[in-house]
Amino acid sequence: MEYRQLGRSGFNVPVLTLGTGTFSGQGGLAAWGATNATEAAHLVDICLDKGLTMFDSADIYSGGGSEEVLGAAIKGRRDKVLISTKATFRSGPGPNDVGSSRFHVTRAVESSLKRLGTDHIDLFQLHGYDAKTPPEEVLSTLDDLIRAGKIGYIGVSNFSGWHLMKSLAVADRHGLPRVVANQTYYALVGRDYEWELMPLGLDQGVGAVVWSPLGWGRLTGKIRRGAPLPEVSRRNVKASNDMGPPVDDEYLYKVVDALDQVAKETGKTVPQVALNWLLQRPTVATVVIGARNEQQLTDNLGAVGWNLTTDQVKTLDQASAVTLPYPYWHQRQFKERNPFPTRV
Repeated sequence: MEYRQLGRSGFNVPVLTLGTGTFSGQGGLAAWGATNATEAAHLVDICLDKGLTMFDSADIYSGGGSEEVLGAAIKGRRDKVLISTKATFRSGPGPNDVGSSRFHVTRAVESSLKRLGTDHIDLFQLHGYDAKTPPEEVLSTLDDLIRAGKIGYIGVSNFSGWHLMKSLAVADRHGLPRVVANQTYYALVGRDYEWELMPLGLDQGVGAVVWSPLGWGRLTGKIRRGAPLPEVSRRNVKASNDMGPPVDDEYLYKVVDALDQVAKETGKTVPQVALNWLLQRPTVATVVIGARNEQQLTDNLGAVGWNLTTDQVKTLDQASAVTLPYPYWHQRQFKERNPFPTRV
């Protein structure tokens, strides 16, 4: 398993991370999976055997159940794993059970530590942007938690470019910890990350931790033009909050056709090709893979140890290209002084 530096930090992470949204499977996440502690421990065994040592969760996954199952699965081998988790979204009925205030973040971290059965979190990420809490309060709270040894590095998720840049500017101005990770949606059928967040990551040293790399279940190889959705699939769930961002059917089929072509050339599966494409993109430090079972996990692990050719990458790039919104399409015309991706 290859390891990469996470942003402009000294922290190295495996290029694949196991997402634990399938662990526990309570409430609205039942559609993702319902892996219990015994099954989770087996998946962790497979991951560690292959060199995948990082596991990502969040306080809202199954109401904390995901962290509890992960904690049970890694019991007795905490020194062999890296833990990544998140908080910000509402976790209770109270007026302070939401956001990135000192009150909520401090209690969220303490609760996560208890559920995970550990004394520290290696990477703690703000799950969403809180416009009501000053960034000085957010970063000083995280600084206190770092100094207390409860978290190691900090990241964000689902921030826009100016949200992230504002946080970095405040950190630099006041000598507070800088964000080194951006847990972001990025897939062959969802390349919005490239418009602004990728150039920002290159410029400011923020590594991408990619979530939903298979486009919300669209790039599993099970969805084809004219074929019904598979019976067991996130795409077959009627709940609107699990359908992900909209993707035009013809665009999706065009990308899947290209993936099929490259998969035949490489002898790999469609998900393996889609994941490998991401691993060759600028700023990407690690890709969060999910797995309902051992078969899915083993297939996803097959995305590493090889690389697509330049021509194969070009095939996938062209199939997934879209017209950018303004001002990005305009900026691409000034390649002499404003290249993409932007490097400094």
